[in-house]
Amino acid sequence: MARYRTILIAILIFVGIITLFSSIYVVNETEQVVVTQFGKPVGDAVTTPGLKFKLPFVQTANFFDKRFLEWDGDPNQIPTKDKKYIFVDTYARWQIVDPLQFFKRLRNELGAQSRLDDILDGETRDFIANHNLIETVRTSNRTPISSGVIGELIGDSLERIEVGREKIQSMILQAANEQTLDLGIRVLDFRFKRINYVEEVRNQVYERMKSERYRIADKFRSEGQGEASRINGEKERELKTIQSQAFREAEEIMGRADAEAASIYASAYNKSAASRSLYTFVKSMETFEKTFDDQMHIILSTDSELFQYLKSAK
Repeated sequence: MARYRTILIAILIFVGIITLFSSIYVVNETEQVVVTQFGKPVGDAVTTPGLKFKLPFVQTANFFDKRFLEWDGDPNQIPTKDKKYIFVDTYARWQIVDPLQFFKRLRNELGAQSRLDDILDGETRDFIANHNLIETVRTSNRTPISSGVIGELIGDSLERIEVGREKIQSMILQAANEQTLDLGIRVLDFRFKRINYVEEVRNQVYERMKSERYRIADKFRSEGQGEASRINGEKERELKTIQSQAFREAEEIMGRADAEAASIYASAYNKSAASRSLYTFVKSMETFEKTFDDQMHIILSTDSELFQYLKSAK
């Protein structure tokens, strides 16, 4: 009998421990709880951390994250208002703000992610389709620094925008939150992660960019060649001016030198007969030196002045 009593007491203690653990749950700082009884919510959501109690076995604690949660959209091909097909990749951050309503409408985070896919992807498609491509990639208007070569692509980048990328993101965020009011969640932030052309259009854009840059480079190159020709022309003109001035000055110096030499010769010639004879002799010798060499044979008349000098030298 005592044995059966011991077994009964052990069973009761075991059942009591199980009952105690089934009625106690701990809520962390990052969690919030909705208590359900047979699948239906009971009471308000528990949002404060600490040790909590519930009815054992019949009630269940459903835990939900209180922190900011991540939503990462799939890249979608979307046409813009100006009929340009682009891939748009987006992401967002959201939070469970009403866990009781969240449990009633979405049950869990997987259901919330699926609902956000429908809402955010749909709003993104609508707003992209209602705006031109330039509005989705630019946030502010641009002012050219200089009035240089402005090509077709550069001109496109200077096109004025009315809405801009940031405002479109804000409008998508606002429209999404209007649809999530009764879901117990709130979208905190929405951003475009990446916007790019589809493959076919991207190749065309690259070719267009290359041809535009080649055209601009050719224009700069032709302008540079024209400037180089102008500089070389000025250089040649200045060089010829300097050379002509130098030649004129050299001729003037040589003329003055010849005049001075002639004056000296004339002065020396007029001083005396001896000087004139010496002068005549020197000039004759210079004439001999310039006229004859050791291979030349000449025939002179006895009346020639050159013969007189040669005869006297002999």
